[in-house]
Amino acid sequence: MATQYTAKLSYLRQAPRKVRSVGDLIKGLSVNEAEAQLLAQTRRPAKALLKLLRSAVANAKNNKHGDLQHLFVENVRVDGGPMLKRILPRARGSASPIQKKMSHVTLTLGVNEKLKSRFTIVVPKKAKATGPSADAKKRTKRVAKTDQPEKEAESNAKTPQKNKAFWKRNFNRKTIGE
Repeated sequence: MATQYTAKLSYLRQAPRKVRSVGDLIKGLSVNEAEAQLLAQTRRPAKALLKLLRSAVANAKNNKHGDLQHLFVENVRVDGGPMLKRILPRARGSASPIQKKMSHVTLTLGVNEKLKSRFTIVVPKKAKATGPSADAKKRTKRVAKTDQPEKEAESNAKTPQKNKAFWKRNFNRKTIGE
């Protein structure tokens, strides 16, 4: 029997039909290609499946699988979970049922030695700032504002604010006065 690594996601608050349609897109793809496919998807289940895929890869790493380039998505199984049953009031005192469905997802990774990934996803690391810290920058900005020459302060006091009309028009309340 071939080596398999699984990850499970229970009680996902999305309908199984919608999750299945996204899960079918990644079935049979290598891990890198499946991750790229999920990152490009705008559908809501893609985010949960991406997290699940990364969890399955972490399981493979933890279980001392050597080369992660040979992993592929062997199966994505989406089962229905429990339903939350609600009602929607309708005309003349009647009610319509609402079923808020849940899904249980099982993702299985397999190993194929012949599989070769076409590309790798490189996540750039954040570079640390070499200059002064952000707090020091904030402090210097505050000091610079308070140390304005008197002429600039007087000219700023005479000119009205540009956004004053906006606030007055949109938030016309007694508490906001001139």
